[in-house]
Amino acid sequence: MVHVNASDLDFEQIKTRLKTYLKQKPEWTDYDFEASGLSNILDVLSYNTHLNALTANFAINESFLNTAQLRSSVVSHAENLGYDIRSKTAAKGLVNLSVNLSGVINRPAAISLPEGASFTAQVDGTSYTFRTITTYIAKDVGGGIYKFTTNAGSFDIPIYEGTSKTKTFFAPDKSERQIYVIPDENLDKSTAVVRVYDNATSSNFTNYSPIKDAVQVDANSALYTIRETPNGYYELNFGDGISFGKSPDAGQKIVVSYLSTKGPLANTASGFIPSTQLIVNGISYNIATTTVAVATSGSAKQSIESIKQLAPYAYASQQRLVTSLDYKAIIQSNFTDVQDVAVWSGDQNVPVDYGKVFVSLKFANGTPASTQEAIKGSIITNFTKNLSIMSIKTQFVDPVNMFLELNTEFNFDPALTGDTVQATETQVYNFQNAYLNTNLNKFDSVYRRSVLASELDSLSPAILSSRVEVKAQLRFVPTLNVSTQHELKFPMRIAVPDDIENTVISTTFEYSGVIGQLRNKLSSRTLQIYDLDGNILADNVGEYNPTTGIVNIIGFNPDRLLFGVNYIKLSVKPENEATIKPLRNYVFSIDAAKSSSTAIIDRQTTTLEINV
Repeated sequence: MVHVNASDLDFEQIKTRLKTYLKQKPEWTDYDFEASGLSNILDVLSYNTHLNALTANFAINESFLNTAQLRSSVVSHAENLGYDIRSKTAAKGLVNLSVNLSGVINRPAAISLPEGASFTAQVDGTSYTFRTITTYIAKDVGGGIYKFTTNAGSFDIPIYEGTSKTKTFFAPDKSERQIYVIPDENLDKSTAVVRVYDNATSSNFTNYSPIKDAVQVDANSALYTIRETPNGYYELNFGDGISFGKSPDAGQKIVVSYLSTKGPLANTASGFIPSTQLIVNGISYNIATTTVAVATSGSAKQSIESIKQLAPYAYASQQRLVTSLDYKAIIQSNFTDVQDVAVWSGDQNVPVDYGKVFVSLKFANGTPASTQEAIKGSIITNFTKNLSIMSIKTQFVDPVNMFLELNTEFNFDPALTGDTVQATETQVYNFQNAYLNTNLNKFDSVYRRSVLASELDSLSPAILSSRVEVKAQLRFVPTLNVSTQHELKFPMRIAVPDDIENTVISTTFEYSGVIGQLRNKLSSRTLQIYDLDGNILADNVGEYNPTTGIVNIIGFNPDRLLFGVNYIKLSVKPENEATIKPLRNYVFSIDAAKSSSTAIIDRQTTTLEINV
């Protein structure tokens, strides 16, 4: 007996099952379904079953975080886990601001730059407006020059891209459902300021704080949350005196001010021009502006994929820092400039250092050093001091960038494609670069040669097979004309020396007036400096350890570096070229300049005749 499976999704399969089912009935045994009007009825039944099955499938998928596709569903599931979803984030620049009042009589002790002071800057011909989001004070630093400072005393003033907007609500009776919707998809939650006034005309107000910044919550805590709604807008919520603090009383005025931002579009903006003048003693004065750091940190709303990945980790952490995933989830959820995080404990460090947790941050390209230091300081101040285990200190470690040099050879049959050899070589070269840039360039990303070779073989039917040779490369900055020591630690075993090919080799540099390079002596772990003709310029400048992956360079004093760079590339042959795994804070990427692809003609259609 054939039954119709109501969960089948394919229309034709459903219709075929219906016909097979009916043909088992005596009255339909010899019936021609395709040449009759009953075929139309079967189409309707099949369509209805197909549609119901799809609807049920979609509904079930949307019920779980891992399988949901709609942003509204993913956001809802993440919020049920207590996860705070990132809104758009305004690009932030750093500037030094000053006003010259040297010719002013009776100069004031201090002058202020009001909240909302605006500046303009361009990116690719498009103008963007940046603003201050708080008031800054300047004092005379000498000669009538007034420089603005932050509360911490820094001259670096942050300015944020966006349009200042305000939304006003009036609190209803507490017996009613209080819903405050801010109809702006471009709201930056981090710039929101919530003030609750006593009444519609009062100037007295209470500042409410975001609940994620709260250390202690009671019935009188003035806290709020802003959550994303299904249509992409934002909803402001307050406590009820029980859940998370108090709510505004009936008739009180709620004023929400924020920046509506264009997100990442304003990144890299610089050359900020002030649109605001300061008035001192009734006279307007220009503000002198110096760019300290170009605009960064602008980002779009948190992606669906990012929410799915981080929400479970954030839920598991329960607002505490114990495991490495706890650190990773909290840091990536709160700092858009941090692309990836690696965390390991002191007992996993080399050398072992108990009582510490080591954190390595991979920042987005172009993130200025001042922003990186500010983020590290914020992690310590706002998170690790409050959420981590007592007596455990956080220590930041910079990522170690290791480069892979890929030299690919592939068998190529021109008869199986219309592309030329050169075009296919370029295609393979571009693909391997793009593949490694996509699949590596982050912590814990493993290079596997077999996976890459499989992808290369599938690029074209004319590529019959491929072989990839790989070298690992670290870079170091020598001190010119000064004898120094350098220790390079590779995260894998290095191949043992042989008598045919150098295992360790560097790029060229000038040494004692001659162009030379570092190489290991054949059949030896000893490092030497050779000229380009193979003559030895320095007999013993260190050695490498195949087991530990450490290369020691001793007494190295080049005269000059070449190619307009301040570093030397040192490449080694790994013991295992098939799999290279990163260690702790290592990040792999490809050195495209030292990678290549070469085709070997392999004509499969050639006929070989053997004369007997």
